[in-house]
Amino acid sequence: MKKIFYLLLISALFIQCGNPEKPKAENSVPTNNSAKNLNISILIDLSDRIDPEKNPNPTMEYFQRDTEYIKAIEKGFLDHIKSKKVIQLNDQMQVFFNPEPSDPKMNELTKELKVSFDKNTTKENISLVEKKYSDLPLQIYQSAIKDKKYVGSDIWEFFKNKVKDYCIKDDHRNVLFILTDGYIYHKDSKFSEGQKTSYLTPELVKSLKLSSSDFKAKIQDKNLGFVKANDDLENLEVIVLGINPVKGNPFEADVIKEYWENWFKEMKIKNYQIKSADLPSNIEPIILKVLSNKN
Repeated sequence: MKKIFYLLLISALFIQCGNPEKPKAENSVPTNNSAKNLNISILIDLSDRIDPEKNPNPTMEYFQRDTEYIKAIEKGFLDHIKSKKVIQLNDQMQVFFNPEPSDPKMNELTKELKVSFDKNTTKENISLVEKKYSDLPLQIYQSAIKDKKYVGSDIWEFFKNKVKDYCIKDDHRNVLFILTDGYIYHKDSKFSEGQKTSYLTPELVKSLKLSSSDFKAKIQDKNLGFVKANDDLENLEVIVLGINPVKGNPFEADVIKEYWENWFKEMKIKNYQIKSADLPSNIEPIILKVLSNKN
């Protein structure tokens, strides 16, 4: 009996030794944020919101805030680049206006600001991007302010005709930053469908009597909002920075944000943030957190 017991015990030990726990593959690539490819787009609203005469701010002018936001975006992008192995690099960043300014110099500046990184990237490439994003955005704003030919913000048309081609790449994390006061208007894209519009202005908010705490119920009951400009934008994240309502209506900022939120949801955009104009020192941590993809 003892002999049978020992034979069974030895057999069990051999079976266990023959099926050891499989070790984890040492060369497996972890699924983490640094392994993802970033495709960052920055859409700048060059309407008269940036005019320091029409919309002055003694603490910090709005065009200066914008340029600092852009520097923070560039910093987050380069932090991402530096976290990856060179062989993994497949990332890009670019700046857009809509409509494009007629000044050829402005278009040349945006070409300079379109940067990409691949396995051939060098440290010099990174330093060059830092220099470009320190100098060129300010030149864009200064040029627009100097000639005072503010082209408006046809953000609606950008979403309709350009966002998929310009801002969404396969196998990338696509993030679109929009620098705007939240109002949308351009004479070439001004229309309405029922109670929905392609634009939003202070005059429209006032005419709709959205100046009390029941603004959400009014928007829902009257089916107010932006006309849907596109569909199936699940692969796009959108961060709106700089919401700056006119004075006089305590709920103006909330109305603006409600319009944008409902619009994004209708276009199937799942990840978005809408932030009011604030000092860059307060906005930069938000930008860096977004780009590091830390929740």
